[in-house]
Amino acid sequence: MKWKKALILVVSLGVLLLSSKAYADKQTVVTVPTDSDTKPFTYKEKGKFKGYDIEVVEAIFKGSKKYDVTFKTIPFSSILTGLDAGRYQMAANNFNYNEERAEKYLFSDPISKSNYAIAAKDGENFDSLSAVSGKSVEVYAGANYAQILENWNKQHSDKKPIDIKYVANTVTLPQRLQNIENGKVDFLIYDAISLKTVIKDQGLSLTVTDVEDKLGTDKDGLEFLLFPRDKEGKALQKFVNKRIKVLQKNGTLSKLSQKYFGGDFSTKSK
Repeated sequence: MKWKKALILVVSLGVLLLSSKAYADKQTVVTVPTDSDTKPFTYKEKGKFKGYDIEVVEAIFKGSKKYDVTFKTIPFSSILTGLDAGRYQMAANNFNYNEERAEKYLFSDPISKSNYAIAAKDGENFDSLSAVSGKSVEVYAGANYAQILENWNKQHSDKKPIDIKYVANTVTLPQRLQNIENGKVDFLIYDAISLKTVIKDQGLSLTVTDVEDKLGTDKDGLEFLLFPRDKEGKALQKFVNKRIKVLQKNGTLSKLSQKYFGGDFSTKSK
C-alpha cells in the first residue's frame, strides 16, 4: 500500500509541475529596460532593482495571469532604440512627455508629478531660465531638458544664450551635480525629486530652486511609462492604465511616493 501512495504522490507532483509550466507558458514576458542610475526612480542596491518606478511596475503586474514582468539594466540611450527593435515591451526610467516621443510611442497614465528645478552652488537661487542666461549647463542630447533649453535659446535670441554642453549618457546625474560644485558648469535643470535626492545622498553643497516659468505644456513634471506604438503595445497600455487607476485609488502610489520621495508626488485618480 505504501508504494501505491508513493506512486500517487509522484503522479500528483508531476501533474502539478506540468500545470505550472502550462500556466507559465501562457504568460507574456514583459521585459522593462532601465538605466538603474536615476535614483530615486530606478537604481540598484546590492544587485537588486530598487526605486519608485520599479515598485510601481511590480505592483502593476502583481498577480497578473497574463503578464510576467522582468527588468533589465541598459544604457539610457539604448532604451528607446530597444523598444523600436522589439527587444523590450515597456520602458520605465522617469520618462517625461514630449511631442517627438508621442509620435513614436504610447504613454501610460502618469504615475508621478514633480516640477522643474534648477540646482546651482549654495546661495545661487535661479528660479527661471532668464536667470541662467549666459550660464553653462550639461545635458544629454535629445533629453527633455535639452529641448527646453534649446527652445529657450531660439525664442530669446535677444539675450545671452544658455551655454549648453552635451555630455555622454555615461555621465551620471551625481557626476553632473559634482561638476557644478567644482565649477565646471554653473547649473543643472532637472526634476526636483531627483535633484534633492541625489544632492542629499552625495552630501553636495548645492541649492535647488523650483522653476517658476511655465515650461512646455500641462504635461510638464508628469512621469510616464512608455510602450511601442503597435498592437501589443496598445494591449499592454490598456492593462497598465487599468492597474494604475487601482493603485491610485487604494493608496499604493501615495505610499510608494512617501517611501522614495519623502512626500506625496503621486498622481490622483479622476
